[in-house]
Amino acid sequence: MTDAKPIRVLIAKPGLDGHDRGAKVVARALRDSGMEVIYTGLRQTPEQIVETAIQEDVQVIGLSILSGAHNFLFPKVMELLNKKNVQDILVIAGGVIPDEDIPLLKEVGIREIFTPGTPTSDIVNFIKNNVKNNVDDEN
Repeated sequence: MTDAKPIRVLIAKPGLDGHDRGAKVVARALRDSGMEVIYTGLRQTPEQIVETAIQEDVQVIGLSILSGAHNFLFPKVMELLNKKNVQDILVIAGGVIPDEDIPLLKEVGIREIFTPGTPTSDIVNFIKNNVKNNVDDEN
């Protein structure tokens, strides 16, 4: 009998944003739901986020931002993932993101945007419903 591997999630705070309470709340909710969570800490560059995601072999990148730089930083993360031919990581985002910016972010490949007030259970369910949780790849 084989067991499903836990979903591995990287929670990242790109840019100069100095507030991470929301990211930590989400990280804890994901961990409490059985996922493995890596939190990068504050002030990460898009390059650092992508390299960490590849090194840690994550299935999900969760980007969190409050600074207003999402229209620059999030597309940069997606560009770097594409340059490295990384197609199999689900990228989601959250934070203070105006409704009018969401279509552009989805257009560049961010699968879902979670704004303030979203129940953490919605984030957990979205990830579980959109990540193939591979059963022991060696079989």
